[in-house]
Amino acid sequence: MRTIAELIEAVRQEAIRADFPVDLPVYERAERDPATPVLFAGSLDAPVCIFGRDLGKDEVAVGEPLVGAGGRLVRAGLYEAKFGTPPNKTDKRIAEALEVALLTNTVPYKPPGNKAYSEAIKERFRPFVVELLVDHWGGHRVLSLGNEAFQWFARYADPAEVAALWERDDRYEGEITCRLEAVVRGETREKSIILGPLPHPSPLNARWYGRFPQLIAKRLAAMTS
Repeated sequence: MRTIAELIEAVRQEAIRADFPVDLPVYERAERDPATPVLFAGSLDAPVCIFGRDLGKDEVAVGEPLVGAGGRLVRAGLYEAKFGTPPNKTDKRIAEALEVALLTNTVPYKPPGNKAYSEAIKERFRPFVVELLVDHWGGHRVLSLGNEAFQWFARYADPAEVAALWERDDRYEGEITCRLEAVVRGETREKSIILGPLPHPSPLNARWYGRFPQLIAKRLAAMTS
């Protein structure tokens, strides 16, 4: 097993190995190296992982996942789950809440614009994200944010169970079991997790944005109690 620093360096080397699209102006304005991944934030010992799609401009600037408008909803939910009261809304990072969860994404980079990365790019960085979840994170419950984050896990679960959950009206309260598999330096390791989907917390997601705080609060109350 390699260290977390070695894992981050391995991601950086993969980014250098062959070009792929990143939002270079955002990295330049933030004075950030576009090859250096923003792989995770929070606690590797946390019981819950919050799993998003990819980075936005705020995430690049701060160097952590989930600090934009949607991310602040997630962090507010984590803060309330930990302390029992709403956070001070002027604290954008709400650092204390990160003891409750690990935050990561399908790809640890920012794509140009707001478009999701292609499946090929997701697959290119998948081994590193799986390694993070299997080898370095101690928890077993994942909350995925939005359709693409949920579908990233589909290959690790029974296809019929994935389809059945996604067709349910109450899918944002349901769960499925996934069996993650990481191959590192020729050694295969596995880990079971419980996956619970949530809607994407973007303000553009008009149908679910207003309901997101209640949905994540219910999830976290069950997972961190």
